[in-house]
Amino acid sequence: MTIATKNKTEKTTKPLISGLGLDSMGDLSALLDAPATAVNSGGPRQLDIELIDEDPKQPRTANNPGFTDDSLNELSASIKLRGVKTPISVRNNPNALGRFIINHGARRFRGSKRAGLSTIPGFIDNDYNEADQVVENLQRNELTAREIADFIGRELAKGVKKIEIAKAISKSPAFVTQHITLLDLPDPIAEAFNSGQVKDVTVVNELVTAYKKRPQEVSDWLDDDGQEITRGSVKLLREFLDDKSRHEVSDEDVIDSDGGHEGVEKNEGGNVSKEKEERPTDPDKLKKAIVQVKHDGRSARLILNRRPQTEGFAWLKYDDDGYEFGANLADVQLVAVLEA
Repeated sequence: MTIATKNKTEKTTKPLISGLGLDSMGDLSALLDAPATAVNSGGPRQLDIELIDEDPKQPRTANNPGFTDDSLNELSASIKLRGVKTPISVRNNPNALGRFIINHGARRFRGSKRAGLSTIPGFIDNDYNEADQVVENLQRNELTAREIADFIGRELAKGVKKIEIAKAISKSPAFVTQHITLLDLPDPIAEAFNSGQVKDVTVVNELVTAYKKRPQEVSDWLDDDGQEITRGSVKLLREFLDDKSRHEVSDEDVIDSDGGHEGVEKNEGGNVSKEKEERPTDPDKLKKAIVQVKHDGRSARLILNRRPQTEGFAWLKYDDDGYEFGANLADVQLVAVLEA
C-alpha cells in the first residue's frame, strides 16, 4: 500500500465528530430525558413556605381588613379548594442565606399557611422596594359590590342555591344575601348607590331595612345634599326612626275607642296622668314571645312585627351582628319559643 493510499484510508475511517469537537460533551441522552422544569422557562418556582419571611416594612398594617381572621379564613378556604392561582413575589433575604422576604402576596402567604400548604408558587424579584409595594396595593383592582351582585344574580338565575354560591366564592351565606339586596333596591337607595354616594354594602342593607319601615323619612334623608352616608350616620338615622315609631305606638295605646284616654285620671294640677291597670297575670301566657331559630348554622330570631315579602318567607335577625334579612322558611330551623 502506498503512502497516499494509507493516508486516504485513515481520513475515511476517522470519526467525523472528532472534527466538530463534540466528543468531549459526553452522553446527551440525559438532556433528552430531563423534565421540562429543569429548563428555566421564566415561570414561577414552588417555594418552601418555611423559608419565606414577611416584610416588617410592608405598607399594610396588622389592622388592615385583609388581615382579619375572617378574611384570611375565607382566603384559606378558597386556596384549599382551588389552590394559589396568582404566584407571590419574593426577594432574597440579605440577612439569611437561602431565605426570602415577601415583596407582595402576604395574604396569599398567610392563607396558604392556614390551608396547610408546604410550598407556594412564587417569582424571585430582587429589584423591588417599598415604593413598589405601595404602588402594587394601590393599583390592584378589586371587584365592586355591583360586580359581585351581578355575578350572584346570574348564578341564582341558573338555579344555583345561595349556600352553593357562598361556598364557591369562599364567602358566608350572609355575604351573598347582602349582595342579593343590591339587585332590587328601592329607587332612592338605588340612585344613591349607583351614583357612588354610598358604596358600603352593609350601609345599603341598613338603609333598605329602614326604608321598608319609613320610606318617606328615608327618602327625605337621602335627598339632603349635605348628608354624609356612613355606617355611623345610618345607625343614628335608624335609632331616630325606631324611637319615633315607639312614641307613636305609645300615643296610640292610651287612646280608647271613644277618643278618650284609657286608664287615665286628672291629677291635682288638672293634668292628665296615665295609670297602669292592674291585671292578673296568666302563667300560661307569654307577655312577649321571642321565636329563636337557626339559619345557615347561625343563631337568629324571627321578626314578628314585619310583614314578609311573600308567603313562605319571614324576616330574621342574626343574634351575633344584628343583620336583618328576608329568608325562606324552608331554610329555617325552629329552636325555641322564649319570653322576652
